[in-house]
Amino acid sequence: MRIGEVGLEDGTMHVNVNETIWALALAFALYAGWLDSSTRRIPNWLTVPGFFLGVTVHAVAAGWRGAVVALEGAGLALAILLPLVLLRALGAGDWKMMGALGAFLGPQMLFLVLLASVLVAGLMAVVVMVRANRVRETFRNIGLLILSFLTLGFRAARPDVSLDNPEALKLPFGVAAAVGTLVCFIGLRLGLRFF
Repeated sequence: MRIGEVGLEDGTMHVNVNETIWALALAFALYAGWLDSSTRRIPNWLTVPGFFLGVTVHAVAAGWRGAVVALEGAGLALAILLPLVLLRALGAGDWKMMGALGAFLGPQMLFLVLLASVLVAGLMAVVVMVRANRVRETFRNIGLLILSFLTLGFRAARPDVSLDNPEALKLPFGVAAAVGTLVCFIGLRLGLRFF
């Protein structure tokens, strides 16, 4: 039996675990996106069990090796996005949601989903800043954020260009992650090979 399939000893039942994992990841991402769009929060009661479910499914499917893949995916998401959380440019709920998605998808697919999510978030940001007529201000704030990071590191996130500013334009990154996950899932279903 190949990794990625589970079945009975006599081979009568085979379920593609990758399909199951993708279905769980997609359901998780869509629900998190819906919560983020409606409440602007992604709660721990969703992200923590999501992480453990991702690790458990991989461990059941492929043993210790599967659990390691899930932990690598979660670790990659958390490591890549940590600077944005420390700069207060990304919420902790979004960060933990991506960690849980990493546990479902493993490092390679997580990287693809994260890239798609960032692209979707960028498109969302362009629409929001144009509609709010804040293009110049947004580019100034991005420059200040980068300058602050380069000169002061993570310890001095600027409150005027962070999530702490009540006047800042804020996007529900959970929605972008849900759309990015859906796009990658559809791409794989259509037979696109990303790796």
